[in-house]
Amino acid sequence: MAFTSSPDRSPQLTSAKIVVAGGFGVGKTTLVGTVSEIPPVNTEAWMTQAARTVDPDTQGTGKVTTTVAMDFGRITMSPDLVLYLFGTPGQARFWPMWDDLSRGASAAVVLVDTRRLDVSFPAVNYFENDSDVPFIVAVNLFDGEQSHDLAEVRDALQLDPEIPLVACDARDRASVVQTLTASLTHTLRRTSASGGPDRQAAALR
Repeated sequence: MAFTSSPDRSPQLTSAKIVVAGGFGVGKTTLVGTVSEIPPVNTEAWMTQAARTVDPDTQGTGKVTTTVAMDFGRITMSPDLVLYLFGTPGQARFWPMWDDLSRGASAAVVLVDTRRLDVSFPAVNYFENDSDVPFIVAVNLFDGEQSHDLAEVRDALQLDPEIPLVACDARDRASVVQTLTASLTHTLRRTSASGGPDRQAAALR
């Protein structure tokens, strides 16, 4: 992270955009709301029976609302770094929006629920194959418990060894901050390996 300073000036403010992606009901809205220092902007809509027919992945989740556009929040990580968080909608019919939400992002967090791992494959595949945004995978600890070993989750998702895999409780601020830090660290390491300091500075706008 590059910044300039002088005895009479504060460090130059750097901002970064982070995308929080994943399948329906994995905790994206919760994660953004947990750390946002502003009232989070979300586009939650009540789920009708007709919507459940269109979105089969919503069956059996117990959710009564769903994100139909995006979640948005902001968190100041340090005096010189602000993160803008963009949560994607999870249903397949909204996937075309992911390109727009990911444009200009410095990093992405793919949130997964090990109880319904199948809904996470499309998000992992998107960032592996259709996006150049560096990403990590975070296992959401529903009920505060880790039900599967992370090595087992890595094997099940067929993750590349270079992609970080972490545990995260989307309801816990400290846990979410650690996850966001891990995503930025991964971006900086990747850009450093491929282009040095100039690429690092470009990764954090």
